[in-house]
Amino acid sequence: MAPDLRYDPDRPDVWTWLQAWYVAQCDGDWEHGHGITIATLDNPGWQVTVDLTDTGLAPDTYTRREAHRSEDDWCVTWTDDTTFQAACGPANLAEALHEFRLWTTGPAA
Repeated sequence: MAPDLRYDPDRPDVWTWLQAWYVAQCDGDWEHGHGITIATLDNPGWQVTVDLTDTGLAPDTYTRREAHRSEDDWCVTWTDDTTFQAACGPANLAEALHEFRLWTTGPAA
């Protein structure tokens, strides 16, 4: 049975969760050389890069995800050797961050 991935009002929104995840990584060292970057793409869309160095997350445990629904409604997420990456349409940034959240915490977190 697939996990229930619908919005749960008892869970923090993805923005609040991401801030908490970032703070949890900050140890006086990690934040000086690593972090999260969110930038715009010119097609238009968003690019997200999360440095996974010293976070305990193993990039090889993430399965690439691609959702292409329309020219402006799409989301692609993947990992490389040291980062989680996302590229998505102009209204799909929360979806991309949700994919990162699901991978790091599981569907119930």
